[in-house]
Amino acid sequence: MDKLCTPDLLLSRLAVLPRPWVFTNGVFDVLHRGHVMYLEQARTLGGSLLVALNTDASARRLGKGPDRPLNNEVDRACVIAALASSSLVTWFDEDTPLELIQLVRPDILVKGGDYDMAKLAETAVVQAYGGRALALPFVSGYSTTALVKKIRNF
Repeated sequence: MDKLCTPDLLLSRLAVLPRPWVFTNGVFDVLHRGHVMYLEQARTLGGSLLVALNTDASARRLGKGPDRPLNNEVDRACVIAALASSSLVTWFDEDTPLELIQLVRPDILVKGGDYDMAKLAETAVVQAYGGRALALPFVSGYSTTALVKKIRNF
C-alpha cells in the first residue's frame, strides 16, 4: 500500500504532499462510523491527513483490556490506508505521539472531542511553532469498547 510509511521515512514522504498537514492519531481497532466521520472531517481541514496508529504494544498500555487491540497494527494500518480521507499512515510505539509530532511539525493537530486539548503536551508543542490544535466534535454512540462489549454480550 502506497499510503503506509515507516516513521523514519515520514519527512521525505510528507514533503511531496500538499499542505497544510493535518495530524491525528489513535488505535482505530475496529473501524466504525464514528471513526470514518472523524477522519473525513479531519481531512477537510487541510491538504493532507497523516494518521499515526498506536502499535499493538502502545495500544495495550492504554488499558482497554488484555485482548485489545483485536486487530493487529498491520491490519489496522491497511484499513486506515484504504480510506480516501487518509493521505499517509504511520505508527508509534510510545504512549503518546509526541515524538512523532515533534518530528513532523504538522500544521494542524486534531483529536476527538473527548480530549481536553489544553491538557495535552502535544498541543503545547504544536502551538509553540505556530500550528493549531483542535478537538473535533465527538460522534456519540460509537466506540470500539462499547462494540466489543455488545458482541461479547450477544
